[in-house]
Amino acid sequence: MRQIILSSLTFLSFSFIILMVSCTKPATQVQGTFFKDDLEFLKKHTQVITLTGNNGKALVAVNPDIQGRVMTSSAAGPDGLSFGWINRELISSGENNPHINAFGGEDRFWLGPEGGQFSLFFKKGSPFDLDHWFTPPPINEGAFDLVSHNDREAVMKKDMTLVNYADFEFRIKVDRTIRLLEKSDLESLGIPVSERVNWVAFHSDNQITNAGDTPWKKETGLVSIWILGMFNPSPSTTIVIPYRSGPEEELGPVVNDAYFGKVPADRLKIADGVVYFKGDGQYRSKIGISPKRSLPFCGSYDAANRVLTIVHFTLPEKPWEHSYVNSMWEIQEDPYAGDVVNSYNDGPAAPGAKPFGPFYELETSSPGAMLDPGESLRHVHTTIHFQGEEKDLDRIARKILGVSLEEIKKAFGEN
Repeated sequence: MRQIILSSLTFLSFSFIILMVSCTKPATQVQGTFFKDDLEFLKKHTQVITLTGNNGKALVAVNPDIQGRVMTSSAAGPDGLSFGWINRELISSGENNPHINAFGGEDRFWLGPEGGQFSLFFKKGSPFDLDHWFTPPPINEGAFDLVSHNDREAVMKKDMTLVNYADFEFRIKVDRTIRLLEKSDLESLGIPVSERVNWVAFHSDNQITNAGDTPWKKETGLVSIWILGMFNPSPSTTIVIPYRSGPEEELGPVVNDAYFGKVPADRLKIADGVVYFKGDGQYRSKIGISPKRSLPFCGSYDAANRVLTIVHFTLPEKPWEHSYVNSMWEIQEDPYAGDVVNSYNDGPAAPGAKPFGPFYELETSSPGAMLDPGESLRHVHTTIHFQGEEKDLDRIARKILGVSLEEIKKAFGEN
C-alpha cells in the first residue's frame, strides 16, 4: 500500500494526549464537572478506556464504542476539571438521532465536505437546510473496532462506505490512534512547558485509505479528514485563531463568517494577526480560516478557570496549493475553496429552540484526499490544556498564539 503523508510545519499534530506538572495554586472551578464524575457516568453507560500519565495526574477518557471519540480529559487527576463537553442526556437515553448524535467529546472523527455538490451530509437533490441535513451513519453511530490499547494509547479502525451528493461511492478504511504526549513532544512543537502549570496533552493520529477500486478525483468529489473538539463554554471563554497576515487582494478575506449568517461584531473581532471569537455557547455561529491564511495552531482561553487550550494540527508547507473541500450549505462556485480551521459556537438555531449543547468547537481539516486505490492520507490533531497562574500561562499564549492573556481577556471587554 502506498501512503501519502502530508508534511507539517512541525509534526506531532492533532488530537490530544496527557501529562502535567504541579501548579502552585489550582484555579477555582467556576462551572463544569470534575473528571471523576464524568468518568463515573461514562463507566455506567459506555465502554470507556482511561489513558493515564504523569503519576495519574494526566487522564484521558477514550470511547471506541462512541465512534472512537476522546470524550474528556483532566490535567489534575480525578479531582481535576473535566475539559470535554459530554451530552449526558443523549448518552443515557440510548436513543439514535439520525441528524446528529451530539454525544460530545474533545476529539471526534468526521469526514467532509458537509455541504455543496459533493456533500456527505445531504442526499442528491435535497435542499441545504437543517431538516435535510444528516450526519453519515458510519460517523454518527456505532463503534470503532479496538485493535489494541495500553495506558498510553488506544488503536482503532473502521471500514465504511459513504455516498456523496453526486452519487459517488467512497469505500474507506479508517485507522485512528489516540496517544498521550510527553513533555518532549510539546517542546518539539515549540510549546514551552513550565513546571508551575498542570497540563494534559494527547493527539489523534488519523488515516484514511481508498479501499475501493476507483480513484478519488475532484470531478466526482473528494473527502477530507475533519476533526472536531467539543468543549464546555463559559461567559469568560474566548477562542483565539492566529492567521497569516497580508493584503486581502493577495490572501483573500481573513475570516469566513457566512456559515450560519454573518457573525455580529460583538462576537467576532479581527485584530492584527489574530481572530477572536466568543465561546460562550449562547449564539449559533461558525467561522473559518482559508488555506492562504491558516497557521498550524489555534486555541481558547477560559479566564474564569484559568485554562489555556492549544490545538496543533498537520498543515502542508504550502496549504494554498492543496484542495480543501468546501462545506458551505449551497451549490458552490468552487467546491474546493474550503477552510482549514473552523470554530463553532453553539446556541439556539431559532428563537426559543434548544441548542445542541451548549458547547464550542475547535476544528481542523486535512486537504481533500485525491487517492488511487490503496493510497492513504494522514491527519494528526493535537489538543493540550494548560491550567495554572496567568503569569505562567501568558508565556505560552504569547509564544503560540501571538497575543497576551490580557489582550485575549479584553478582546470583548474584561471577562
